[in-house]
Amino acid sequence: MKTLIVEDDFTSRLLLQELLKRHGTSHTAVNGNEAVLAARIAREAHEPYDLICLDIMMPEKDGQTALREIRAHEESRGILSNRGSKIVMTTAMSQLDDVSRAFSALCDGYLVKPIDGQHLLGELRKLELIA
Repeated sequence: MKTLIVEDDFTSRLLLQELLKRHGTSHTAVNGNEAVLAARIAREAHEPYDLICLDIMMPEKDGQTALREIRAHEESRGILSNRGSKIVMTTAMSQLDDVSRAFSALCDGYLVKPIDGQHLLGELRKLELIA
């Protein structure tokens, strides 16, 4: 599994890297601009990310905007969201309207921080990324 971890907080990035390291390669980005660029480069190289863990509250470009742009890029290449990268929002924001906005923008999952390893693995199983 190839993963992009998008998180501006160093500790949260390390935690996700540690939780995911046994499941494959992970790359990191610290803001939404880097996330969109990394996803685009990987897709155009025909090596897309299987999973993108995307924080919402970030500098330069927030996760909601990055999510919409990543999905728009996939769509421009003829890839429906259910065939694109699995995108899981990882955020401290648990208000219903934040969750609804993320799912409306076609995220595949939503985990509230602090990230619990078992919840993360359960989400990956639900998305059929791991057995």
